Amino acid sequence: MDVHKKVRWGVLGAGRIAHTFCQDISHAKYAELIAVAARKIDSATSFANAYQIPIALEGYQALYTHAEVDAVYIATPHTLHFEQAKAALSAGKHVLCEKPITVNPEQCQQLIKIAAENNCFLMEGMWTYFLPTIIQAKKWVDSGRIGAIVHVKADFGYPVKLVEGDRMYNPALAGGCLLDMGIYTLAIAQHFIGQQPVHSQYRHRRAKTGVEDDLTILAQYRDATATLACSFRAKLQNSAYIIGEKGYIDIANFWRADHCALYVIDDKVDEFNEQRSGSGFEFQIDAASKSILADQQEAALMPLSTSLILQYQMQDILQAIANT
Repeated sequence: MDVHKKVRWGVLGAGRIAHTFCQDISHAKYAELIAVAARKIDSATSFANAYQIPIALEGYQALYTHAEVDAVYIATPHTLHFEQAKAALSAGKHVLCEKPITVNPEQCQQLIKIAAENNCFLMEGMWTYFLPTIIQAKKWVDSGRIGAIVHVKADFGYPVKLVEGDRMYNPALAGGCLLDMGIYTLAIAQHFIGQQPVHSQYRHRRAKTGVEDDLTILAQYRDATATLACSFRAKLQNSAYIIGEKGYIDIANFWRADHCALYVIDDKVDEFNEQRSGSGFEFQIDAASKSILADQQEAALMPLSTSLILQYQMQDILQAIANT
């Protein structure tokens, strides 16, 4: 890998999450931002001016085919991810796509196939996995500091006002708290337990639009249990606890964590405080960029197999609660 080279990124979409990406890419060592595309040129131009992006494009096709763009970051609503990632990959662009990468496992499988056929890198933007705090917590687990994992507890919720037609509550746009917030809790359980659940139970409430706005998951694994929750109705504790036979790890605000602590029974025996320059996206941007520069088609920390596992888990949950 050429340590002096940078991946030239283009951003597809100019919404809230795209702003975080553009703010944090300035702290990435192996990436530079050169283009943004939006449906309307005025939006693209305004966005480009805000972040000193040299190229503003009207329409997404112009981004897929632009000769100076190496990789595309997809920052649009869930239901657009598949077609946009497919188009970018088919044009030979590497892709980092926001969560969830697709809205069903079949779409995810197709993208994996298209990426392989075009020798392109593809990754779901599970930025939590790349945070130094989560990496440190995983090191503690892997080195036996807390013993074998017995429980994982995680929740993620914030009040989200129901606005008529809003994507978050729109069933036609894959609305509901599971795909927006619950995916983080499933991902953190998958990351630490490393197994598929053998049995799960669910409790949920529905908004008047029909999508789930509050969901609790009790998942039984071969060797552990996970208690997970997500909500549009209330702010939850938003913490993760990785609990082993000898101790536990407390990760506050786990999806964006910058601190974790290790306990043995009631005593704090170790802690980690992270120093970061941006809001945390810079770590996944650099990881994706380094993989691209190394001619790798996926990232070791967030392989495509994990994205597919999460897709199947979410499909199973949505099918189960649809029948209750």
